[in-house]
Amino acid sequence: MDTSKKVYIAGPLFSEGELDFNKKLRDAVAKKGFPVYLPQEHTEDTVDMRHEHKQNYIFQNNVEIIDDSDIILAVLDGADVDSGTAWEIGYAYAKGKMIFGLRTDFRTMGSEGMVNLMIDQSADAIAFDIPGVLEIFEQ
Repeated sequence: MDTSKKVYIAGPLFSEGELDFNKKLRDAVAKKGFPVYLPQEHTEDTVDMRHEHKQNYIFQNNVEIIDDSDIILAVLDGADVDSGTAWEIGYAYAKGKMIFGLRTDFRTMGSEGMVNLMIDQSADAIAFDIPGVLEIFEQ
């Protein structure tokens, strides 16, 4: 795949574990030569930033970066996909962006699959570990 394609990592960023995992994922994709945007490093989404004018800044900034990105790499872990991540996937899908999912969580959504049907059908590919994601990027 063309390494000039810009990658936006969508995923939960509310715990130390999530923040650390997102950085690990960013580093792995960047090591392959892709420019990567990781929202947690640019939007400072903290309790203090949650005032109305700052919320609008975070929202607008992330929308602009998604618009400028070629690929959305979405972390799909959890009993259900993080609501913000689900929104980013839907927005990216409507914009015709490539969407890759990463689901390291072994919980399933019943007999139908690993993630919600709408997320599954929006994704161009879903991997189950970081090496699997990197294989997708090598195609």
